[in-house]
Amino acid sequence: MRQTAWQAVQHRICTAVLAAKRSLQSVQLLAVSKGQSPEAIRALWALGQCAFGESYVQEWQTKFATLSDCVGLEWHFIGNIQSNKTRFIAEHATWVHSVNSIRIAKRLSLQRPSQLAPLQVCIEVNISDESSKSGVLIAALPELIEVMRALPQLVLRGLMVIPDPYLTKEDARATFAATAALAKTYQLDTLSMGMSADLELAIAEGATWVRVGRALFSGEQDV
Repeated sequence: MRQTAWQAVQHRICTAVLAAKRSLQSVQLLAVSKGQSPEAIRALWALGQCAFGESYVQEWQTKFATLSDCVGLEWHFIGNIQSNKTRFIAEHATWVHSVNSIRIAKRLSLQRPSQLAPLQVCIEVNISDESSKSGVLIAALPELIEVMRALPQLVLRGLMVIPDPYLTKEDARATFAATAALAKTYQLDTLSMGMSADLELAIAEGATWVRVGRALFSGEQDV
């Protein structure tokens, strides 16, 4: 069943990429494994899925230890980052998609071990500019980008966005398009956007990472 779900998601991605007239290598699947067991992650890894996204450091720590034998497994952090949890992220993640402040960016750079390659990072952007939502407001984006580009142990790659789940398809696509336009403005090459319900819309607007959870682990759509 899990193999079927993984193949179905891969097929959806390929179909959307071809429809957008893009390279098949231009979009990568991030399996959102928060809330999933190490056994479920191992099963997907055995199929060839290497990139997994976690949102809660304490939960991830257990999985990290249990799955240390999975060669090539790549951890991405995609959740809200608490200041007192940055060290584990800095030491063990390959990508961080959800940087949302100068303070967090500086802590990640400072705590990244010098013997490791710099962290690949995205800024979570609040594209609707609503103060009640997570992510960086557009007005604060230039300063954060400038600071992050100067930090030695970070490589700023792109932007991450999470549209309101109650948006219409047209409004969700407009959110993705606006995020892509911002990334182009700042010469960023990565767009982390799109989940189970809207990955096709995100790919049509330039997504390079799609974050898929329920469609992979339970056959349902992310909500």
